[in-house]
Amino acid sequence: MTVAGLMRQYQVVGRKAPTSDNPNPEAYRMIIFAPNAVIAKSKFWYYMHQFRKMKKTTGEILDCVEIIEKDTGFVKNYAIWLRYSSRSGTHNMYREFRDVKLTGAVSQLYDEMAGRHRCRPRSIQIIRTGIVGNEDLKRSNGMQYAKDDVKFPLPHRVASGKRGQKALSSTTFTTVRPTTFFG
Repeated sequence: MTVAGLMRQYQVVGRKAPTSDNPNPEAYRMIIFAPNAVIAKSKFWYYMHQFRKMKKTTGEILDCVEIIEKDTGFVKNYAIWLRYSSRSGTHNMYREFRDVKLTGAVSQLYDEMAGRHRCRPRSIQIIRTGIVGNEDLKRSNGMQYAKDDVKFPLPHRVASGKRGQKALSSTTFTTVRPTTFFG
């Protein structure tokens, strides 16, 4: 599985194909993160083959729906429990991310696991996700942004960042160096 851009959240429902012995088999539902619906269905069959004696040839997909988050107007703290395979073995991990969507936090997870642990997307299994309050954060990286008085100073600004102005001055060429410190 390749991860290009933002991950999406899918609800996949599937079951074993009905037979004369079992005309109405039990259905299974999973929440899966994948870049598209095709990969979500593929991951569903991967997990079903691990947990139950079921695979794509002996089963059927009943439903595959993308879940879209509603409240994305403010930043939330997301906790993600995962299992991943490295060169030395299988490890469990707990990570925290700040984002406006759960899919954004999961995308951050895949990027960070690739950067910090050289982990391939196919070897990451997300066990559980949840929203964590500011007082319940465990990692210092998220705590520094969860305060009420957090400030983002702008020490070196460039005048060209303003819309409708030329870069740093009204003329194209000048004999004076630009001043970027407005302290």
